Amino acid sequence: MFSGIRDRVAVVTGAGGNLCSEMAKGLAAEGAKVALIGRTIATLDAVKEDIDAEGGTAISVVADVTDPVQARAAGDAVMAAFGPCAILVNGAGGNARGAITTVNSFVAEELKDNPGEVRGFFGLDPAEFSRVVVLNTTGTMIPCQVFGRQMAENGGGAIVNIASMNSYTPLTRNSAYAAGKAGVENFTRWLAAYLAPANIRVNGIAPGFFPKPDRDGPQSDRHGNLTERGVRTIEHTPMKRFGVARDLVGTLLWLASDDASGFVTGVTVPIDGGFVANSPV
Repeated sequence: MFSGIRDRVAVVTGAGGNLCSEMAKGLAAEGAKVALIGRTIATLDAVKEDIDAEGGTAISVVADVTDPVQARAAGDAVMAAFGPCAILVNGAGGNARGAITTVNSFVAEELKDNPGEVRGFFGLDPAEFSRVVVLNTTGTMIPCQVFGRQMAENGGGAIVNIASMNSYTPLTRNSAYAAGKAGVENFTRWLAAYLAPANIRVNGIAPGFFPKPDRDGPQSDRHGNLTERGVRTIEHTPMKRFGVARDLVGTLLWLASDDASGFVTGVTVPIDGGFVANSPV
């Protein structure tokens, strides 16, 4: 067990998602009182039921954390239920189809008035691009304001922002997501220096490739069969597998525990099977 987590208030945004739901369960298993924040009550309550079944403590709070008013209301709800936040996990984020190219690099077809199924850089939707960047960056910044204030008023705490492999090197097709997650990693370092006098540590986790089970995706289909992109990813990953959500929990608990990582701030830890450490040549 990680000391310094039991009975502390932990807030997890994006808590209904594949990765953050597992991280929320990991915090609850260590005795934290967990506030699950997200936009869909059904997915939050499903996570809460799993936590309750294991004897943990959790509440569901519906909020869009890119909206300051909703985020502040969520902060009030957490304060009323559990008291001030001591651990914040910023997992809200995502991508959008209109901000993703269908080709890896420029092709002449994208210059046509009707490019068909080709969506290159020149065909990206600026509104969708902006939405993705805001979701990932502002969706991290606002909870840091709301719950970081609670920490500052109560002697300190730990913030863990969820970044991405895209924070280091932009992957093909994902320009908006890469820009957003690079912003999260840079913001993590900035905020770590800024909040150090308030005894608040700010770190990040950069997950590698974690395909969602039972769902078609860029790496594999719902049956687990690899796509061409998935094959290339595994070839470039020294550990020769994708991640599973549980792989993130140990690092999260380490970063959340002042006893375990009390002199660690401003770092983003890649959890990727060695992907970023490996050269393609």
